[in-house]
Amino acid sequence: MLQNYLVTALRALNRNRVFAAINILGLAIGMAACILLLLFVSYETSYDQWLPDHARAYQVQSKSKGSPDSQLSAFIVGRTLAKDFPQIERQAYVAQGEPVIIQNGEAATELVLTADPALLEILRFPMLRGNRATALDTVDSLVLTAEAAARRFPGIDPIGQTLTIVSRGKQKAYRVTAIMADLPENSHFKAGLIVPFNRAAYSDNPQELLRYGWNSGYNYIQLRPGVSPDDITRGLPAWESRNMPKQPFAGAMLSEGDSIDWQIVPVAEVHLGSASQGSQTPGNDPATITTFAIVAFLILAMACINFTNLATARAAHRAREVALRKVLGASRLQLVSQFLGESLTVALISLLIAFAIVELSLPGLSDFLGADLQMHYLGAGGALLPAMALWLVVGIAAGVYPALVLSRFDPAPVLKANSSGTATGGGPRIRSALVLGQFAVSIALIICTSVIAAQTRYARTSNPGFDRTGLLQIDGIARRQLSPVVEQIITAIARTPGVESVGRSMIGVNTDGRINSLVRRDGNPAPIEIGGYGMDDGFFKTMGLRLLAGRDLDANRPGDDAQIPENDPAAEQAQVARGINVVVNAAGAQRLGFKNPDVAIGNVVRIAMVNPEFGLVPATIVGVVSDAQFRSAREAAEPVIFRLDKGFVAATVVRVKASEAGAVRDRIAQVWKRYAPQVPFKAKFTDDIVREQYDADEARAMTFAGFAGLAIIVACLGLYGLAAFTAERRTREIGIRKVLGARDRDIVTLLVWQFSQPVLIANLIAWPVAWWLMRNWLDGFDTRIDLGPLWFIGAGVLAAGIAAATIIGHALKVARSSPAAALRYE
Repeated sequence: MLQNYLVTALRALNRNRVFAAINILGLAIGMAACILLLLFVSYETSYDQWLPDHARAYQVQSKSKGSPDSQLSAFIVGRTLAKDFPQIERQAYVAQGEPVIIQNGEAATELVLTADPALLEILRFPMLRGNRATALDTVDSLVLTAEAAARRFPGIDPIGQTLTIVSRGKQKAYRVTAIMADLPENSHFKAGLIVPFNRAAYSDNPQELLRYGWNSGYNYIQLRPGVSPDDITRGLPAWESRNMPKQPFAGAMLSEGDSIDWQIVPVAEVHLGSASQGSQTPGNDPATITTFAIVAFLILAMACINFTNLATARAAHRAREVALRKVLGASRLQLVSQFLGESLTVALISLLIAFAIVELSLPGLSDFLGADLQMHYLGAGGALLPAMALWLVVGIAAGVYPALVLSRFDPAPVLKANSSGTATGGGPRIRSALVLGQFAVSIALIICTSVIAAQTRYARTSNPGFDRTGLLQIDGIARRQLSPVVEQIITAIARTPGVESVGRSMIGVNTDGRINSLVRRDGNPAPIEIGGYGMDDGFFKTMGLRLLAGRDLDANRPGDDAQIPENDPAAEQAQVARGINVVVNAAGAQRLGFKNPDVAIGNVVRIAMVNPEFGLVPATIVGVVSDAQFRSAREAAEPVIFRLDKGFVAATVVRVKASEAGAVRDRIAQVWKRYAPQVPFKAKFTDDIVREQYDADEARAMTFAGFAGLAIIVACLGLYGLAAFTAERRTREIGIRKVLGARDRDIVTLLVWQFSQPVLIANLIAWPVAWWLMRNWLDGFDTRIDLGPLWFIGAGVLAAGIAAATIIGHALKVARSSPAAALRYE
């Protein structure tokens, strides 16, 4: 019986090769697109699930009011959580940086983590050599990944080898004690070199380790078996009260916890979590992953719709076959089984072609998305069993309705009719509704793709509030080993041919750190949280920030220079007594409650900058500058108070002649090497920095566009096949129309209009859905494009044009056929 069904199915496909090719190609494209998208979805949702015992490992994250959620938290947070919650079995603090590493006399910078030894027990990275429990026990221990070990010590045993790391201005030799496996791409954690965290290294500024608001690293905890994270979450308010008592702040009682909340997040949920600030690897969001999954199933559904439409359209051609089978004794169940067998055969052939498409396209898609996408057929997570399920679901879903339609024909009228068929089963209205649904999906995808691409391009190219032309940003100026020569470096860079100006600041283009200060304005007892950054007097000019009111800060003016020696109580007291002058940006003036920039000039605000015992530093606003979008376009411009403090800067910006930017960069690199040969030169043009901010967004947008294109192709394949069979069924009608005087143009117009109607009506479904989706997505950007009617009209016109182009070729062929041949049809 099964063999008979298979032979019948193959013969049916062979008799109708165009129909078979359209069906197989459409299903293959739909299956391949579905598999590729679901592989990406599976990859994105698999982050850190490969870690043994990951269910008990959590990251402590901070939620500051007015700032994005951060994966960073303070050192003291982890220590007090472990002390106060017996449910916590282990706790580890991790800080990261790019110190100078000296090996064989050569200096280079590289990511280095300083971590508590318990980290290797909480996050159980696979160890290739060495003992996990003792790998970080001594202060000079060094753990390398396999890649770092091979790169640093090629051809020799790395165990026992040493590297010299320069951190906080001090050199220290570290000895390799263990090698761990390279971390897979689907990990939120990034590591190359790991050394023990040494609290003594912070002896010159111990306050860094005692402030709850100093988000300087990552805290990980491991809960005891059977403990729920809710047990910790419920106890956080009491923990905060015990450890962060309220203290007087300009007449109010405040604690550091008033402006920060904390949460513990399973490590397997960090990648798709809400905290994006401070992430070690690029994250994603659940909405994006859900969207990709929905698109995958929509494309597959469109392919199934094609099969259903074409099969029901051809019902009349198989009516006599069905009638004869019934007369010979075939039951309806046997007929349904036969047609489902044909559907499953088509689905199986399509699946094999889909696998070939996936294998060919997977490497390119992986590279493009920066993801390690792989497809294994057997074993845990293998694709074979899901593929068989996909085959059955698609085969049955696509074939069950046509099977029911074909099997219900009454033999008597079919055999009595003087033709090879009878009225088409399946209902033209149903087919039109299915075509409408296909193109509604396609139009919505066109709109979403266009808007996402345009917004990504707009975010990259829109005016960020500063002049990016010829602006070079240099990192590393705050390294302590450069302190003796930092001013000589800046002076020499400023004198380099092609350099127009130089400036320094604690905030730069897409820099990681955020420094918030509590500010009090007279008459308002509530503290105001606002960004507080040091700069020098060349920063505004170099960045191209416009002065909206007042004046710039000048190192030659008394009261403008806010720099004081670090950890100098006498200098802190003196600063409180004399006050400082500051400049705020427009957003900062608004945050402080001033209606416009001119009103802010001359007002005094009080800033928490020094030891609370000495009080707040009075700061007179002498200038207001324009806002600048230093970070992502998703965020509003950060409200900032700038102060003149050369000791509190980390980034150097250099304005160079745009016409010779590359050559000037090389000259600056030579200057840097002359004064700081042991510190590698790291610099990027801000245009490149901004472009890199949106690389992941653009890759996803282009991927989305590619699959939207596949959806349109699938819809057009079905439309073409449906048009071909409908035109064939109307051959005699077309011949009669031509005999009665219809021109070729009239026939083409008739056929094109018939199949364009559902496409045009599809806009009524697609437009509101796409508008709702894109409005919500664009709301995530502070700077965004206008979601005007042209996006929707353009998508509708494009879809109609594609549909018309799909139909018109076949319509012309039919229209140009001889009326005599048409009237002899059947």
